Amino acid sequence: MQRLELRQGQSLVMTPQLLQAIKLLQLSHLELAAHVEAELERNPLLERAEAEGADDDQSPPDGDEPEAEADGQPVADLWLGDELQSSRSEIESDFDASLDNVFPDEPASANGKGAGPGDILPLVSSPWTGAGSGGFDGEAPDFEATLTAEASLHDHLVAQLDLATRDPVERLVGRHLIDAIDEAGYLAESIDAVAERLGADPAFVERVLACVQTFDPSGVGARSLAECLALQLKERNRFDPAMQALVGHLDLVARRDLSALRRLCGVDDEDLAEMLAEVRQLDPKPGRAFGGGPVEVLIPDVFVRAAPDGSWLIELNPDALPRVLVNQTYYARVSRTAKNEADKTFLADCLQTANWLARSLDQRAKTILKVATEIVRQQDGFFAHGVAHLRPLNLKTVADAIGMHESTVSRVTSNKSIGTSRGAFEMKYFFTAAIPGAAGAEAHSSEAVRHRIKQLIEGERADGVLSDDALVQRLKSEGVDIARRTVAKYRESLRIPSSIERRRERQVAALR
Repeated sequence: MQRLELRQGQSLVMTPQLLQAIKLLQLSHLELAAHVEAELERNPLLERAEAEGADDDQSPPDGDEPEAEADGQPVADLWLGDELQSSRSEIESDFDASLDNVFPDEPASANGKGAGPGDILPLVSSPWTGAGSGGFDGEAPDFEATLTAEASLHDHLVAQLDLATRDPVERLVGRHLIDAIDEAGYLAESIDAVAERLGADPAFVERVLACVQTFDPSGVGARSLAECLALQLKERNRFDPAMQALVGHLDLVARRDLSALRRLCGVDDEDLAEMLAEVRQLDPKPGRAFGGGPVEVLIPDVFVRAAPDGSWLIELNPDALPRVLVNQTYYARVSRTAKNEADKTFLADCLQTANWLARSLDQRAKTILKVATEIVRQQDGFFAHGVAHLRPLNLKTVADAIGMHESTVSRVTSNKSIGTSRGAFEMKYFFTAAIPGAAGAEAHSSEAVRHRIKQLIEGERADGVLSDDALVQRLKSEGVDIARRTVAKYRESLRIPSSIERRRERQVAALR
């Protein structure tokens, strides 16, 4: 049986404007700048807000100030008339002034005399005028054509290949091998695969690869780390049998098994220490010097600095906050000339989108500032004394303090950073897990405990290397209740080797 029922209820509707506000909240400043640039290109009612004082050097718009007059006629009319007055006598008559007083450094004429009353004023040659040309040709020089692009590893190797061989077959195979070299400088494809694709003899491809491996940078075209180090040692004429045995057992080098290395290489402790030092000077990634992208500097979204009264001043970084304006005047002018319904609808949509974007950017800035202020309040010890005074903090604590939802705080802290006197830190850095304190003491931040483990290891003596168990006992004596596996996990996250490997490393250092 079918029937109609009328029900009343509430539900959350995600409007396009709300989705836009949520999207802008989690964007980084680079992504936000790209989004705003796209909107500025698409929406004719949006304008970029210029920085304050940017218009100080610009002349006022028409109508803001009265024009100067000469003999009752505006000066602009004298210069923008139908015919340009270039006669010296006419100009002196119009401005009631002698050009000798205005241009005292005017060059003399070709005959050694000054310009006469009826002479035409000499024209100054344009700085853009080319040699031998009679004047400006209307096009400025192309400065971009004089800029040099950064050489890539591929181009660097191809240029050497063209000089190394004239054989077209070798050049063809060599280019395919160079195409298979990755950014680190290693050959990412096997010889057999290249030979099969080209229909060539694998031995011939191997010979061409041997030629490529002689190119700069040293070690390029290697198929493994051992081969890369061997190529560099051969170039230095240091690939003797002892070094060959050392490079062939890099797993023992990684484990710092000195006794096994001494036995395999047939050298004493002093020679082994020198060999290991020489291997450390080699470049395991020879191609990284080429084709690297530009270094992106972390630009903080918020700055925190100490106030004279001991509190903290939190302010937004204006360079990370693009500002836009809605040109209401242009909208009013264009809307009056709209002739059909489609044009009116387009203008109305543009106005609504522009207003929502401006409001969303303003709300985003206020929300970031509010969250950053609460983070600074919660982590006051870090800003005053350093990492060791970080407190455990989660999103819910900040959300409850400022009256927002956890998801909003999570979006705000994503891809955002805070600039302090200690450097720039991501906002997520200040949210750390809690490690319970010993005997019911106050909980400790996991980041502070990680920092303390690093301090203990850096301060250990050569004859007293701390094991993970010893680190656990040290931390418990300082009021931190932590398990051994947690200490091992934090130590590995800091890229610190185990106590056995550290002890072997100190023994090698002692032999130098």
